[in-house]
Order: sequence, then structure tokens, then C-alpha cells
Amino acid sequence: MGIMVFGAMLVGGMVGNYAARRHYESMSAAQEQQEQIDQAKAQAAQAAEAAQAAHAQVTQATSKNKNDMFQQLEKLASLKQQGILTEDEFQKMKARLLSSI
Repeated sequence: MGIMVFGAMLVGGMVGNYAARRHYESMSAAQEQQEQIDQAKAQAAQAAEAAQAAHAQVTQATSKNKNDMFQQLEKLASLKQQGILTEDEFQKMKARLLSSI
């Protein structure tokens, strides 16, 4: 009977060792998946920040272009009022400026 108990303990220990190893491997795989998820979330956050920054730059550039265009139109109107530009020249330059929008 002692041999049977020893054999059962040996088999039980081997089964327990196998189960513990499988559990460890399962936990390692889950941890790796979580790390990949965290990395993907971080990349998504960086992409969102980059998109917001690009949108802000485009908005700022558009605003600046509108201000520049408004200033150029004012300058053309001033030149026309001073008699430096004729009505026809003013209209052509204004149309060219507005077509560049």
C-alpha cells in the first residue's frame, strides 16, 4: 500500500505541476493581451491628439487667410478710392483675389 500511496502522490504532484504551469501560461497570455490593449489605447489617444492639433492648425491658417484677404480687399478699395485703380482694374483684381479662396 505504501507504494500505491507514493505512486498516487507522484502522479498527483505531476498533475498539480502541469495544472500550475497551464495556469501560469494562461495568466501570461492574458497579461500580454492586456499590454497590447493598453498600447493600442495609447496609440489611439496619440492619434486623437494629432488630429486635434492638425484641425487647430487648419482653423488658424484659414482664419489668417481670411484676415489677409480682407486686408487685401481693403487695400484694393483704398487704391480705387484714391484714383490709382480704375473700376475695371479694381473689379478684375478683386475677382482674382476672391477666386483664390
